[in-house]
Amino acid sequence: MATVSPAAAAPGAAQPAVPAGERGATKIADRVVAKIAAQAAREALRDASTAHTDAHASVTVRRREGRRDFGEARVRVAVELGYPSDIGAQCGAVRRQVTQRVRELAGMSVPEVAVQIERLHAPQTERSGRGRVR
Repeated sequence: MATVSPAAAAPGAAQPAVPAGERGATKIADRVVAKIAAQAAREALRDASTAHTDAHASVTVRRREGRRDFGEARVRVAVELGYPSDIGAQCGAVRRQVTQRVRELAGMSVPEVAVQIERLHAPQTERSGRGRVR
């Protein structure tokens, strides 16, 4: 008499659990984390002022084996800010928002967010059309 496995006997039956070491892994691409960070920086700056803001980010992701999370992201964000403004407060808001959003959306810890200010926009120069502060 032949034996039939329970999985073959019932097509809709639940399959036995696959051990963790044999399952696949989800990895989040660095460019996805960079897009999340840039969007988070824009959100933080949009909340802080009504002036035009732009932000882009570069990210280094370190994978940690044996961890339940998706690794660790060290983020560098470049922003443009209005001037005059509280630059320290805006950079702090960017750091907090980037850390929170990357943790929420990518499941990664963010031990470091470096904020680089690429350009300051002064209302006087934008009205005159010159675009630069000399």
